[in-house]
Amino acid sequence: MKNSYHIINALIVNEGEVFEGDVLIRDGKIEKIGKKSDNKSIFPMEGIPQIDARGKYLLPGVIDDQVHFRDPGLTHKADIYTESKAAIAGGVTSFMEMPNTIPNVLTQELLEDKYKMAAVKSLANYSFYMGASNDNIEEILKTDPKNVCGIKVFMGSSTGNMLVDDIDVLNEIFSKSRMLVAVHCEDEKTIQNNTKIFRDKYGENVPLEAHPLIRSGEACYKSSKLAVGLAKLHNTRLHILHLSTAREMELFDSGIPLKDKRVTAEVCVHHLWFNNADYEKCGTRIKWNPAIKTKNDQEKLFEALLENKLDVIATDHAPHTLDEKTNSYFKAPSGGPLVQHSLLAMLDFYHQDKISIEKVVEKMCHAPAICFQVDKRGFVREGYHADFVLVDVNSKTKVEKPNILYKVGWSPFEGHTFQSKITHTFVNGRLVYENGKFDESVKGERLKFNR
Repeated sequence: MKNSYHIINALIVNEGEVFEGDVLIRDGKIEKIGKKSDNKSIFPMEGIPQIDARGKYLLPGVIDDQVHFRDPGLTHKADIYTESKAAIAGGVTSFMEMPNTIPNVLTQELLEDKYKMAAVKSLANYSFYMGASNDNIEEILKTDPKNVCGIKVFMGSSTGNMLVDDIDVLNEIFSKSRMLVAVHCEDEKTIQNNTKIFRDKYGENVPLEAHPLIRSGEACYKSSKLAVGLAKLHNTRLHILHLSTAREMELFDSGIPLKDKRVTAEVCVHHLWFNNADYEKCGTRIKWNPAIKTKNDQEKLFEALLENKLDVIATDHAPHTLDEKTNSYFKAPSGGPLVQHSLLAMLDFYHQDKISIEKVVEKMCHAPAICFQVDKRGFVREGYHADFVLVDVNSKTKVEKPNILYKVGWSPFEGHTFQSKITHTFVNGRLVYENGKFDESVKGERLKFNR
């Protein structure tokens, strides 16, 4: 039985605790969890292969709520197959992908085309956002909340022609949406004014260090405040993506249980890992929108994460080729590849005693499942889909070109040695990754939502 396994002696991390135990997977679902401290070990089952996970942590599979896999239309950079394979190697078993592909996903027909593509290409479980523009409200309102992760609104023209800058349209989306609205928040007018200042001073040779001054904290705060105000006015289920400033943290509440929040917030790995002092060393490889900002912003984001003002950790995985990135400021696109290394990066913070492993699991696995109301994923619970990761926190992983799986072949972590190693990844009970080897015979499943 390819999607049935008996995992024994694992250190299971789930719902705020770590305990030694066994997990029985049958037909892709978690049939039984045995807790050693309760003398509930699971006895061997005939015909079901056993994996001894002694010394390894068993985590729920990571759910990444923000990726750009570039398929269709930009497949020289990435595609659903290559990036889902990298995700699996990184312990990401489910992803939610953005609509700014070519063509932009602004109709239900184009949205369903992506689902059909993923069904034959994706090694991980998948969902796709419906895109918003200034003139597709009728298409937005046709979106099925049970089968689609959310509506994506670019309140800042980060990527192409999907800027929604008409306040009447924003009010209509926020007031009429039956589902989660995810937003990219940067005020376009502020960015344009800052761009003019730096272009007048430097011409085309604007230094990269100006990026967080052009796409400034003010631009982020102004747009995020507008989004939160609209959500409160209309009681919208709002999720703000990739927050990057200390000031924005005042917009969010840490005293409400996640399941009861109407406004939730996400931080990305690169905003926790890097700050503006790293531009000199890393150059355009760490040029993202919103920009990586100051050390104070970085530290305050981490504090807000631990205080539960920030609910979810994601990647905003957005690969570009090195030829594209190796350009002057205005010509170098923003974004970089991250899904293969996001969990390892957060586990490095665990090794540094900055965050507990339980908190890592909460923010990367449980919280996305709660925020998006994902059906039976994100937890180690009987009856749930068996999406798991086994991690050896005592083995190291050095990021080198031969082991980078992104289609673009580079990583902002290249040369870094992570303190942990992902050894096994299970998707729907199937062992799809084991110590560098993949089983690609069965693809992932479309995520469903309890709405």
